[in-house]
Amino acid sequence: MYFAYGERETAYLKSRDPKLGEAMDRIGRVSREVFPDPFSCLVRLIVGQQISSAALRTVWGRLTARLGRVDPGTVGSAALEEVRSCGMTNKKASRIKDLADKVGSGAFDLDALAGLTDGEVIGSLTTLGGVGRWTAEMVLIFCLRRPDVVSFGDLAILRGMRQVYGLGSIDRGLFDERARAYSPHGTVASLYLWAAAGERPPAVRGVRRSGRPAVTTPK
Repeated sequence: MYFAYGERETAYLKSRDPKLGEAMDRIGRVSREVFPDPFSCLVRLIVGQQISSAALRTVWGRLTARLGRVDPGTVGSAALEEVRSCGMTNKKASRIKDLADKVGSGAFDLDALAGLTDGEVIGSLTTLGGVGRWTAEMVLIFCLRRPDVVSFGDLAILRGMRQVYGLGSIDRGLFDERARAYSPHGTVASLYLWAAAGERPPAVRGVRRSGRPAVTTPK
């Protein structure tokens, strides 16, 4: 299953941000897998913190091979060392075990997240050990499939912005300006910024840091 979007979202983003629109035309359609089960999605995100995508695939493969299914029951019944031996740190393994205990006991209701606003989801998830704002924002995108999420804490998104706008750095003011321009389809913009982050940078950058990308106001 992939994050769903169509012509309505892409046309809107192109109308609001010509620079991003150029990148979207160049990149083509972006397909990013989503993970509707909140527990396994959150565990996957915790495992993937500060490691490469290739390393995540390896560790996740070992974890699913060992447990069969990643859910509160299988994780809760596994020994800490069994989880850790799949290739993660002791801290990550402990946090995943703690999450399984809280969800399994009913102390934390992951299913209730679907009925919360984006801000409430972030506030709720960040009470859990090992879950910061970035992880919560990724749950919004990859599990709950919320339409308007652009993460300032995501280094690849910032790299994609630098690539798209030809800038050496992206400060919070410029980031917030762009996020407002993308809204209410910020998540689709994020998909393209991630894709742009992997492109080879042009040989010449002609945009000064003081330059601001154009914004077209909808009529």
